[in-house]
Amino acid sequence: MQKNKKQNISLKMTATLAMMVAISIILGKYLALSLGEVLRFSLENLSVIFSGIVFGPLAGVLVAVTADLVGCVMVGYTVNPLVTLGAAVIGLVSGFAPVLLKKYTAISGTGIVIITVVLSHLCGSVLIKTFGLAVFYDMPIFILMLWRLLNYTIVSVAESLILCVLFKREKVIRQIEKIKQESK
Repeated sequence: MQKNKKQNISLKMTATLAMMVAISIILGKYLALSLGEVLRFSLENLSVIFSGIVFGPLAGVLVAVTADLVGCVMVGYTVNPLVTLGAAVIGLVSGFAPVLLKKYTAISGTGIVIITVVLSHLCGSVLIKTFGLAVFYDMPIFILMLWRLLNYTIVSVAESLILCVLFKREKVIRQIEKIKQESK
């Protein structure tokens, strides 16, 4: 009986992460505002960062990479391995940053969320993904980086606000705790 219970719990976590992948694809590929070939305003990393903060770096990476690959296939984008690596780094940083910030600083929960979002985008979106796009589209990297820095400053503000509101909701916290507790 214990073995069966463990399988159901992992299925629940799998379903939750699959939902995060679906949210990322919808926000990033279908509800994005595109400006040219390389600038896209979207909240595609919202569920990636949420997964990293809540379930850890491995969950963040899995959601990010799966959403990037499946999303590209669904809408016909060419998969760019450097962009996929950037997505993975967003998931990784969003999983590790809160743990390190809680351990080594006295920053509040809201501050941790904001710093996590900013660090995730600086590392994954602004540095790695920009390099991947510059190589793929043969564009000057510093000009592209400036545009993407502006892009992800705006996106980071929006994602931070949404995540801070979500993490202040008692029902959301209860559901997170329930999923995490059942997964032990």
